[in-house]
Amino acid sequence: MPKSLPARPNLEHLRKQAKTLLAALHAGDAKAARTFIDHLPAARRMSPSRVRAAGFRLADAQSVIARKSGFARWPLLSRHVEQLRLLEGEWRFASLQVDGTSVPDAMFAQSRLLLDGDRFRMESAEANYDGVFTIDVAFDPMRIDIEFVEGPDAGNWSYGIFESDGDELTLCLGVVGASRPTAFASRPGTGHALERLRRVSAARPAGVSGGTRAAKASSSPPAETVEAAAFDVEMTPMLRRLEGEWVPVQLNRDGEEMPAQWLAFGSRTSAGNEVKVSFGGQVMVHAKVRLDERAAPIAVDYLNLGGAGKGRVSLGILEWIGDEVRFLMASPGQPRPSDFSAAPGKGRTLSRWRKRG
Repeated sequence: MPKSLPARPNLEHLRKQAKTLLAALHAGDAKAARTFIDHLPAARRMSPSRVRAAGFRLADAQSVIARKSGFARWPLLSRHVEQLRLLEGEWRFASLQVDGTSVPDAMFAQSRLLLDGDRFRMESAEANYDGVFTIDVAFDPMRIDIEFVEGPDAGNWSYGIFESDGDELTLCLGVVGASRPTAFASRPGTGHALERLRRVSAARPAGVSGGTRAAKASSSPPAETVEAAAFDVEMTPMLRRLEGEWVPVQLNRDGEEMPAQWLAFGSRTSAGNEVKVSFGGQVMVHAKVRLDERAAPIAVDYLNLGGAGKGRVSLGILEWIGDEVRFLMASPGQPRPSDFSAAPGKGRTLSRWRKRG
């Protein structure tokens, strides 16, 4: 049964609900009797009058509240709520390993994870991520499912496991599209991220709303829709020139320059006409590429294979500057840029790359 609790559940309030429900039952309330019948196995085949005469106790009422909230037993509900409260606060990274590779401390030195109830906000140098999460304390290790609501991964999910001990938290997550880890380890090729964090404040963080879901209706022009087969293109000399691993020289997102010290942790890898752009082990772009080399500047189409724009096409342009290559990509649904300007508010990403030597 899906969990149905408020964003920041309160165990004392849930206890009061159980007491109120039991008092209403003893007072002959028909709705309370029906609630017992609907949610308590021992009352399932009883009539309302038999339920009122059955002598159910507070433990039974607590079981009703638990089952009504999506939990098999009151102790699971209680542990769930207590665990959410134990996770609350501001956390900083002690170490981070992605796909078996340790991320340098400088990459996450300014990052922080804010947890408030079942809402989170991850602030990092490359982007901010907002969303909601659910935990399952019935498993060992406990499980966590993360839904990204705002940020580069909006609309995607990540599945993992976690354990906490006071002010220390260990998470092992499958990055978007990867399987749920079964152990606290990150190995090459698994797509797993092992995160160790320390709490710096147990106070309830301000402004953690979980983000705002994108409206279904939009005034933006619709993204170009194409069949995936349209990106099964023949390799050209230019596509082959773009193959291999590249390092960033510049990255500007929506008019904001990425600090130079962060560029060292980025990479662009192309094989055939498939490209991945990563920063600090996080995949920011995964797409198939199609070029129109007759256009000036050269036209680039990305069929997004992941992230918030999955299945949609982003339009852009590229040019060569000596041995370096520069891209300007619009967000899905936006028109193709005509020049390499990345003014704030346009939602464009300007990047410049050189081949790893």
